[in-house]
Amino acid sequence: MTDLPQTMLHAAATGAGGPDVIHIARGPLPQPKPDEVLIRVQAAGVNRPDVLQRQGLYPVPPSASPIMGLEVAGEVAAVGAAVTVWQLGDKVCALSNGGGYAEYCAAPEAQCLPWPAGYSAVQAAALPETYFTVWANVFMHGRLASGESLLVHGGTSGIGVTAIQLAVAFGATVYATAGSDAKAAACVALGAAGGINYRTADFLDDIKRLTGGRGVDVVLDMVGAPYTVRNLRCLAMDGRLVQIGLQQGAKVDGFDLGVVMMRRLVVTGSTMRPRTTAEKGVIAAQLRARVWPLLDAGRCAPVIHAVFPLAEAGAAQALMETSAHTGKIMLTVAA
Repeated sequence: MTDLPQTMLHAAATGAGGPDVIHIARGPLPQPKPDEVLIRVQAAGVNRPDVLQRQGLYPVPPSASPIMGLEVAGEVAAVGAAVTVWQLGDKVCALSNGGGYAEYCAAPEAQCLPWPAGYSAVQAAALPETYFTVWANVFMHGRLASGESLLVHGGTSGIGVTAIQLAVAFGATVYATAGSDAKAAACVALGAAGGINYRTADFLDDIKRLTGGRGVDVVLDMVGAPYTVRNLRCLAMDGRLVQIGLQQGAKVDGFDLGVVMMRRLVVTGSTMRPRTTAEKGVIAAQLRARVWPLLDAGRCAPVIHAVFPLAEAGAAQALMETSAHTGKIMLTVAA
């Protein structure tokens, strides 16, 4: 690392608060551990956990960088002593354990993937957080199979866009909820068989109508408590509810275990950040084998809503908080 600078610019937050607490600061370069690569960051993704971290609602794991940012793309600038897969100059995107809003970011080599063919840094950086999350939850935990059906809540979020595209690519029928007629139509344009405006319709009624009363095989939800009872009633026999967020609460009134028993339902869910490097590496390997060929072929590409320079990270998070976006909000860091 002798040719690298000793310090770097990064986005920092002065205490918990609104987007205006984010500012640019200078600090030391991260030192990669033996199994990590140091990435010269060209682009980084903005995600809900970043917003929660800034608000003081998402504690950083003790071993993780306190800098916001969970996905990056760039060039490998240094490698740890135990790294075997990546070399200096390789273009990688990575699910980082923090530290993405910066000029340099360290990430385990097992959590890195190559840029798909023809991708820019911004496109590559838009992949890790949502593709790791969707693959792990929809396909690994939810066991979605070809010929089955999926209901995606928040269909125009980064997670939602990815879930719709991948589920359709792997042979599933997808329905999605969104907050306006225009966003519901955007879900259909992405491949959903039906888009539901949750502000003007009850998604349970629409799912029953759209499926002829059968229900769907899998529900992917990040809303939480207010949706749980209806989510369970949306499920077909042997259906699976996969919980990946709790935006409106975790405590559920009216939860009926009888419904679970009678319909042989599975209620599961997960978080990504606390997983071990080995666990994330398994997901990365499956993505490389199953999803990256689709991306290399020009399919299932991320939808980029807006791109901000690193210095405007606060504005990027403010946009995310409005939920006005469709797809990903990104930061550019270096050329």
